[in-house]
Amino acid sequence: MPEPTRPDDDALTIVHRVRALTIELHLIGADFASRNRLHTTDLRALICLLDADRSGVPATPGLLADELALTSASTTALVDRLERAGHIRRVRDTADRRRVLLEVTPSAVELGWSFFGPLIGAATETIDDFTPDEQGTIERFLVQMTAAAAATRDQLAP
Repeated sequence: MPEPTRPDDDALTIVHRVRALTIELHLIGADFASRNRLHTTDLRALICLLDADRSGVPATPGLLADELALTSASTTALVDRLERAGHIRRVRDTADRRRVLLEVTPSAVELGWSFFGPLIGAATETIDDFTPDEQGTIERFLVQMTAAAAATRDQLAP
């Protein structure tokens, strides 16, 4: 069997920098979760719901289950926990009263901004250091890296 090829040093340097950024962001998220008595899955769920809202995608328990790779029972427990904490609310879909949508509460959004606002500010200032063409390249890189990571996760799934 042929030995796998080793990526060049420049590519590995970038991979290591992405990994370092990922670790920093994970630590910040874990700190927020700990300070607010949330599970890290709770934080990922809130981010998922906010992303869905921003994208105009209906935020349903099924979406959470798919995005977070949770069972139906785990998703129900997660939604119940977030609702009890006042971070989300269940609302009936006006187009289909049988369907339940999930909304992040304004107080949860404010809590998130109070903690993550400085990080978002620092990130946007950093992005502003790049030209629009460079920003396009960065965005393309991040989209492709996210797709590559998701594809690898799918390949590794049992």
